[in-house]
Amino acid sequence: MALWRAYQRALSAHPWKVQFLTAGSLMGLGDVISQQLVERRGLKEHQIGRTLTMASLGCGFVGPVVGGWYRVLDRLIPGTTKVDALKKMLLDQGAFAPCFLGCFLPLVGTLNGLSAQDNWAKLQQDYPDALLTNYCLWPAVQLANFYLVPLHYRLAIVQCVAVIWNSYLSWKAHRL
Repeated sequence: MALWRAYQRALSAHPWKVQFLTAGSLMGLGDVISQQLVERRGLKEHQIGRTLTMASLGCGFVGPVVGGWYRVLDRLIPGTTKVDALKKMLLDQGAFAPCFLGCFLPLVGTLNGLSAQDNWAKLQQDYPDALLTNYCLWPAVQLANFYLVPLHYRLAIVQCVAVIWNSYLSWKAHRL
């Protein structure tokens, strides 16, 4: 509980910084899980650069983009009723999720040194499956998130659930 209270104090004092660092830490953790539990690389074969890339993407892309999106979404659809939460989830999953994945996957490809042509081919191969997998997990999570969780905790809650999602995305993005 002391750790949670410290997190809350830090979040209150420095909301953007804490959200970005939380996103980066949990993206990095997702990659560690992907490499160690899904891909079974072992510690000797662990690609530290890949983990650092994913953590950097969390801090520099996922945290700012998703955190900013939640603020925009709350301005577009103010309120916390069940209907408001449903509207937010539909807009999030209908508009934001497809665009986010369409940016995230090629960004990882670019950071991994893929040529534009290879990156495009990888996006065409991976995007449909990633989007369908997204729809199996995120609508229910986001509905609960928008209905039950205050705005300043949404990114942290989503990123905790997203450790599993990040493991999947890391595996998907780094599969050749």
